[in-house]
Amino acid sequence: MSNNKLLPKLLQNLTEILNDEEYYDITIEVGNDPYIKIFRAHMVILYYRSPYLRRILSTNKKKNDGTLTHIKLPNISPEIFQIILRYIYGGNLSLNEYDNSDIIQILMAASELSLQELIPYLQSFLIENKANWSEQNFNLIYQTSFENDSFSELQKYCTDLMTKEPVKIFDSLNFSSIPEKLFLSIIQNDNLQMSEIQIWEHVLKWGLAQNPGLSADVTNYSKDDFNVLKGTLQQFIPFIKFYYLTSKEFTDKVLPYKKILPKDLYKNLLKSFLSLLDPNSKLLSNNLKPHVTNLKTVYSKIITSQHTELISKWIDRLKITDYKLTSPYEFKLLFRGSRDGLTPHKFHEICDGIPRTVTIIKVKDSNEILGGYNPIKWYSSNIWGFTKDSFIFSFNNDRIEDYILSRVTNKSFAINNGDPYGPSFGTRDLIIWKLGHCYCEKGSYEKPIRKTENNFTVEECEVFQIVEQ
Repeated sequence: MSNNKLLPKLLQNLTEILNDEEYYDITIEVGNDPYIKIFRAHMVILYYRSPYLRRILSTNKKKNDGTLTHIKLPNISPEIFQIILRYIYGGNLSLNEYDNSDIIQILMAASELSLQELIPYLQSFLIENKANWSEQNFNLIYQTSFENDSFSELQKYCTDLMTKEPVKIFDSLNFSSIPEKLFLSIIQNDNLQMSEIQIWEHVLKWGLAQNPGLSADVTNYSKDDFNVLKGTLQQFIPFIKFYYLTSKEFTDKVLPYKKILPKDLYKNLLKSFLSLLDPNSKLLSNNLKPHVTNLKTVYSKIITSQHTELISKWIDRLKITDYKLTSPYEFKLLFRGSRDGLTPHKFHEICDGIPRTVTIIKVKDSNEILGGYNPIKWYSSNIWGFTKDSFIFSFNNDRIEDYILSRVTNKSFAINNGDPYGPSFGTRDLIIWKLGHCYCEKGSYEKPIRKTENNFTVEECEVFQIVEQ
């Protein structure tokens, strides 16, 4: 007899155990007032099926006086936990039976209970079978996807959708309800297929939606009205590439809102656009090209041109909100570990003697990106590099706004050279491959760039030379 033919009976019996009224040894209180329900279950099954419940049960075992173990799960509704509990016991989950919003809640519950095998299954089901609903409820899908790093499939789906069909996504959203962080991340997308004027118009529309008391007619605005809108949109202005607009677009769509722009930006824009006599001329092409920076494409497996723009500003000691147009830097790839070898020897063989380099490191089994800027040369000899202009940094969760920048404070120990080391900074601030170990601890720089001092493994390492154009 085939083993597969025996499996349905086993699953049936396990599911029937849920209805057992004699041998249960744990109660679970699910939900919040007034919607609370008590479930009876079996410790041994929960222990082996849910790592999250295993941790709770390991510290909350049955007492000797016969009192049952009782745990609380306030973040999960009773209806959703009932579905999850059937899956835990019987391994069955018929998603077609549930509403789409229920599937989202099941995904969140699976994440909380550490049901790792269920998470990719639920994401794939939403992407493959509920595409239309996901587009119409993009706000919910997007926020859900970035609540947990394990929702990587949904994150990729949302990013691809925003890139390819941003207007469609914007039209499906209720602008008044889009959180600032979500909307900001959308317009920061390097490959957003929208013209700059479309982006500006949507930013204005969002700003007005946050302030329903403001008139849609800007000619009626008081000084206070402009200040309110300026305060709402101040985080967005740095990411609008106004120089991509035609002079007519600038005159019709931006000039009326000049009072919400920083003075230096407005002066530079006015000077540039007044020099263009042809109302259809433009400083840069604007035919629905990707929303890109003025920097060259970076050939990296780790970072995007959005990262390089920020790193370039750090090199020039500019603020992220500065609008000064500088000559863009080219990030010229010198070393890539997966190509050249993840060893100190190969790093020094390729990079020694070359000044002005940026090191980028992808931490294995993590979303962390670490790095540093060395304005002077690397050496294989055990000598300290002296400079006041180096810095180290980190990005987390692949989000440009989640960064830590740390500049050198002890310039005598800024760069850590030597054969045993890869590209390393400070006495212990960013140490790569010292006797096989990699770690970050505060030493010669302003602050640590990681939240932990634990050793880490390098998944990929790239070194770029910074070349002025």
